[in-house]
Amino acid sequence: MVHQHFTLVPSQTVTENVLLGMSEPRFWLHPGRSEAEIGELAERFGLRVHPGAKIWQLSVGEQQRVEVLKLLYRGARILIMDEPTAVLAPQEIDDLFRTLRSMAADGRSIVFISHKLGEVMAIADRITVMRRGRVTAAGITPAETSTTDLARRMVGREVLEIVDKAPQKPGEVILAMRDVTADNDRALPALRGVSLDVNAGEIVGIAAVAGNGQSELAEVITGLRPCKGSITIGGEEVANRRTSHAIKHGVAHVPEDRTGVGSAPNLSVVDNLIMKSYRTPPIAQGWLVDTVRARGVAEAMRKRYAIATPSIDTQARLLSGGNLQRLILAREIESEPDLIIAVQPTRGLDVGAIESVHRCAPAGLRQATFENAPTATPSRMPVAR
Repeated sequence: MVHQHFTLVPSQTVTENVLLGMSEPRFWLHPGRSEAEIGELAERFGLRVHPGAKIWQLSVGEQQRVEVLKLLYRGARILIMDEPTAVLAPQEIDDLFRTLRSMAADGRSIVFISHKLGEVMAIADRITVMRRGRVTAAGITPAETSTTDLARRMVGREVLEIVDKAPQKPGEVILAMRDVTADNDRALPALRGVSLDVNAGEIVGIAAVAGNGQSELAEVITGLRPCKGSITIGGEEVANRRTSHAIKHGVAHVPEDRTGVGSAPNLSVVDNLIMKSYRTPPIAQGWLVDTVRARGVAEAMRKRYAIATPSIDTQARLLSGGNLQRLILAREIESEPDLIIAVQPTRGLDVGAIESVHRCAPAGLRQATFENAPTATPSRMPVAR
């Protein structure tokens, strides 16, 4: 099974993760031979990733490829894939689909779980639709339905597949980057002389294959990665400053890794929702946190953003991927930012939730947004109000 939240050992290499749990080799590992085999397999199926790289050095998209490689290397006969294309670029998805079709032709069975209806229509022989744990349609073929019909069955109402955008008149420059250079976690160049302006009232979309610098770009803006060059927000230099400095300057961050960076999995939903506001009134009362107010704020956010959880005291790690994404979006949007750095902001969300995200920019803000998505195209990018 390819899980939505990966089951990889960060400190081990790609090859070690692929071989983990296998009966062969039993006594002696031949790293060079195994790396060559896995590298050849990755190249053949278009899942390019360095076999000797440590997992923690890879982007989320590259880690997704490793999960798929684990199945392919084991020759699995029944594959269950939970959102396997969530962070893949279009050409990578095409490569994966070719792989899945060839595996199906070879007699393997594949369960493909996805919120991306176009992909379901393209890859599935039979389709089952679920809403809130109940089956709303079963055994239908792509010829018998449409993406509009599937969306209605999924969320119980009509869903706009494209957000209409009025012509925009961008305001002043909020984010300015000049000749920014940075390395990735493997000490290799990730950004090379990047210059970029993001104005108030606009969204700048970055489309790229995983591992081509978009994650590092978001990290240098939010203070998570050192860099060379100039980064200003609202005219003030913020390059190589602490993340708290970026937060004070009105920066919100929806990170690519929602469990490792975007949330504290072992803390409660309440704690995760107030993570950026517990130092300020009304939640902060001097040096103390007003737990009654904190719970009230968290409960209001839970309802407003439809976060499905048994209780606001539930640990964040127990939420589904989509609901954890809603939690992070709720926390960042409610902070009333001037600049939102959003990397894969709709990962794991259904079509109804995606529509809401594309419309949920807080009204009246002097806001600009930087969004990264592997399938983003200018005609479908929403514009902040």
